[in-house]
Amino acid sequence: MRTGEQPHASDVVNYAPFTLLPSAVPRALFEQAYAVQQDFNLLVDAVSQNKEFLEQTLASTIKVDDFTARLFKIYMQVLEEGLAQTVFLGINRSDYMFDCGLDGAAALRQIEINTIAASFAGLTSRTADVHRLVLQVLGKTEEASHLLPNNPAKGLALGIAKAWELYGSPRAVVMFLVEEVQRNIFDQRCIENELWNRNIGVVRKRFRDVFEQGSLDASRRLYVDGQEVAVVYYREGYVPQVYDQQNWEARLLLERSRAVKCPDIATQLAGTKKVQQELSRPGTLEKLLPGRPEAIARIRATFAGLYSLDQGEEGDKIAATAIADPDRFVLKPQREGGGNNLYGEELREVLEKIKDSPERTSYILMDKIKPQPALNYLLRAHSPLQMSKCISELGIFGVYVRQGQELVLNQAAGHLLRTKAIEHADGGVAAGVAVLDTPYLV
Repeated sequence: MRTGEQPHASDVVNYAPFTLLPSAVPRALFEQAYAVQQDFNLLVDAVSQNKEFLEQTLASTIKVDDFTARLFKIYMQVLEEGLAQTVFLGINRSDYMFDCGLDGAAALRQIEINTIAASFAGLTSRTADVHRLVLQVLGKTEEASHLLPNNPAKGLALGIAKAWELYGSPRAVVMFLVEEVQRNIFDQRCIENELWNRNIGVVRKRFRDVFEQGSLDASRRLYVDGQEVAVVYYREGYVPQVYDQQNWEARLLLERSRAVKCPDIATQLAGTKKVQQELSRPGTLEKLLPGRPEAIARIRATFAGLYSLDQGEEGDKIAATAIADPDRFVLKPQREGGGNNLYGEELREVLEKIKDSPERTSYILMDKIKPQPALNYLLRAHSPLQMSKCISELGIFGVYVRQGQELVLNQAAGHLLRTKAIEHADGGVAAGVAVLDTPYLV
């Protein structure tokens, strides 16, 4: 990764943080997470196409959460004009923890599903090799041979390449929509290189470049700096801080275009915490995935307890419960990127403050997962090496492509294991808390 001191330089870099040893993961839960990924792909795709569901679900949220409201406004604007986009590409990552019950048996519990800019497919494609080497150096050749190969960079590139091909313009490029400060550029380069290897051109642009150089032709094909863009792959755009008026205009231009957006704005909305909470309500999955009882059962088996804080008796009751016993819950705002959730005393303080205000509807409550900690060493640049009690989070990458109403690709594309010391409640690798890891199946 690039360094915090020189975030724009590629000649001064540091290693991405990682664990010294691979972490034990229950094989049955690992397989369960893979087995449900195609179902989650179908579900996200179904939600993104269901205007009525998104409108009803986000109605209370957009009244109090300005960011979600701005996204929703673009969503409605694009629908009213009529979609120019006919090919749809979804790249998501469903994240889980292993909840340790009172009987000691672990259960797979979904933390969230990331539908925009799900990262580390690139770097984690290299992590298993590191851990294989460490085990060999430790004389554990038998154990080293058990580490699974994992190449989500290739899996994600496959989806982007399929969307590019269906767009049907050989001269068009794939545009990575990137941040102003790109410390995690090499993670993205892994996917980029896979595309170049397939003779698909890639350009990297920021929102401001789109604002300055972007235009649509009469059939709403997108041109940026004179090049036609077939696929827009967002690695930015999920936090409110990046949007000024120009960037909102750039986002609208992209969404109105014929280019394949990954994700389109509907799919970004499908990844909000409010939607996640609504999906756990009895009967919701049946409406969204009619005639698929097996898929619904697999999905539901991964849900943790999720609770609405909408105004009314149901919300009042759960707010009171959480204030009385904050360690049972996590309070989640409608934000991506890690470091936003509230726990314990902080959760109680915030809820006390907003319990009688409509502002509380911009959050959801979730049961706190209690995983079994394990010992490991976290290797981080400029940090002392010490043994830590750690917990892990398993992410499964999913990729799907839809043309019109036909799903032409739907698969799990690889996995990501991130591990953090137990004193850090929230946050991912990019947020500087978790480190890259490899599952050792037990």
